[in-house]
Amino acid sequence: MSDGQKNEERKSFFLEYIENTETLKNKMSELKTYCDCLIQHANKMSESAAAGTLYAEEKIDAKSLLKSTCKAFLKTLEECMLMANATFASELFEPSPAESPPVAPVKPMKAQHHASSSHSKAERHLELNNNHEHGPGIEVVKCQERIPIKDDDEQADKLERNNVETINNTYYEDAESRRTSEDSSSMPEERLPSGSLQLAAEMQDSVMLQEEEEEEEEELETFFSLMSHRFCDIRLEEDNFIPTEYFLESCYAIVPVLDKLGPTVFAPVKMDFVGNIKKINQKYITDKEKFTTLQKIVLDDVERHLAHIRNSATEALLWLKRGLKFLKEFLEEVKNGEVNIQEALNNAYGRTLRQYHGWVVRGVFALALRASPTYENFIAALTVNEGDEQKASFYRTMQRDLGIYLPAMENLLVILDDFYDQYNLESEEVV
Repeated sequence: MSDGQKNEERKSFFLEYIENTETLKNKMSELKTYCDCLIQHANKMSESAAAGTLYAEEKIDAKSLLKSTCKAFLKTLEECMLMANATFASELFEPSPAESPPVAPVKPMKAQHHASSSHSKAERHLELNNNHEHGPGIEVVKCQERIPIKDDDEQADKLERNNVETINNTYYEDAESRRTSEDSSSMPEERLPSGSLQLAAEMQDSVMLQEEEEEEEEELETFFSLMSHRFCDIRLEEDNFIPTEYFLESCYAIVPVLDKLGPTVFAPVKMDFVGNIKKINQKYITDKEKFTTLQKIVLDDVERHLAHIRNSATEALLWLKRGLKFLKEFLEEVKNGEVNIQEALNNAYGRTLRQYHGWVVRGVFALALRASPTYENFIAALTVNEGDEQKASFYRTMQRDLGIYLPAMENLLVILDDFYDQYNLESEEVV
């Protein structure tokens, strides 16, 4: 298939996506209208009944009107659900377009990593150098070196064990010769060097304890250490401008976290998240040389008076950073010791997305919360090898990886927030 045909297909898909999204929003507005009518009918009947002014004929009419409104409400709700399923089913389960960064397929409650996702640190830097060219004055937001839990200098341990064995052997040979000498000279047995024996035993116990701790502190990998693209690997350009391609790839890489929370119930959240990534990507691929950073994309919208237009790249980035804040706050809750996943999600939602959502979207999210996984199942889904979550060192490894990933993610969000404030691009609109 030629590049022209691919571009036409992408354009057609994008336009259809926008049209279906607008249609669904109109249906949701209609649904809210019916809800308001139901509340008004119920209040009117309650007030009339309390005042004793509702006659038999009026009761029949009010009951009939209330019943018909309920039917219309339920029918519209069903239409919204059918429309959402028909419109976004392919969006959620079909592969992304070829030019979009890949999303690794993940089974529910279990992380799956492809060979292409397992980059070493050297490979990540090589990939970044191939994707981006930088001039002088580049600031680097770089992942810290992973501190190995297990000491790699096995020679030192071996030498220490050999030294202890030598001390023991020397002592026992010396003790035996002393015992023979003391027996021949009729010296009391109490004069044996018991202090040296105790010291040797303590040294041997110390070595054995150290070996046991090293076995427990073995090196483990997690979902976050094997991500194909990470926010902490992003190289900032001059003036803290964020490279578009690597940022979008890093956003795609964190999408599987939503699958681990529930691929079905969190489908609307994932749909909105991925949709915003694709809107920005559509703008980016129109001129990759011009839109090398997110800030350049937004500035182009500002100059062309498109920044406040619905479905613009600027609006998509606004909602994308809000979604990233929600994920960051949730993972912070888990990192800080919250073992109730539903509570962690609810706290994160309250601090980030809730203020921008109307009652319909809040209701959808409330339903998703009820189906959130247990802490044990969620942590198990973040392992690379089955059973790693049972090991004592896995929790410490997860803490270490999140301690590297989340601060870098927050730094990028702060940069975007400051940029949007500078150009007055924030919005309090409720959807």
